[in-house]
Amino acid sequence: MSKRKSKPQSLLIIFYRNPELGKVKTRLAATIGDAKAYSIYLLLSEHTRDVVEKLPFHKILYYSDFVDTDDTWSSAVHEKLIQSGDNLGEKMETAFRTGFNCGYKSICIIGTDCLDLSARIIKEAFRRLLTHDVVIGPAVDGGYYLLGMNYLHPAVFKNKNWGTNSVLSETLDDLKLSGLSFWQLETLNDIDRAEDLPPNFK
Repeated sequence: MSKRKSKPQSLLIIFYRNPELGKVKTRLAATIGDAKAYSIYLLLSEHTRDVVEKLPFHKILYYSDFVDTDDTWSSAVHEKLIQSGDNLGEKMETAFRTGFNCGYKSICIIGTDCLDLSARIIKEAFRRLLTHDVVIGPAVDGGYYLLGMNYLHPAVFKNKNWGTNSVLSETLDDLKLSGLSFWQLETLNDIDRAEDLPPNFK
């Protein structure tokens, strides 16, 4: 009799905006144009897909608008759902809550904006959750590229000016006020503006 495969205890959530010309990387597009911003978004998404594909965690790809069963994100590798909520905080909180309600013991969330993100960093995030309540990956622009926790902390998703340079500091304040232990990963660069682009992308 074959041994039954146990359910992974760790969940990686990937937030993904359905690619549509003129609706992705809008801050970047304001400088370099919609077509170039769209192509860069696709490259960033492909990089993220390649990074996460072989990681030993259950993976859920949360689409912004609709589930695409025919895109390059394999349905055999990623469970596919739709984001739910009125703003980014509500959407992330709902995704974390759903994951914990399904029995996962540790959950990390990422987007598809970080060219410097690696499998090593994501593995480190889950490893740090063995000894910390929360792990966070600071971004150069004052946000974060990764957030992980062992149980739901709703405060970190509320009263934030999403998309601004205050999100990281406000989140860290919430963690400190709550008395939670947290680990900061290395600071990486999200690509949201023309100045964030590496030379080979320009």
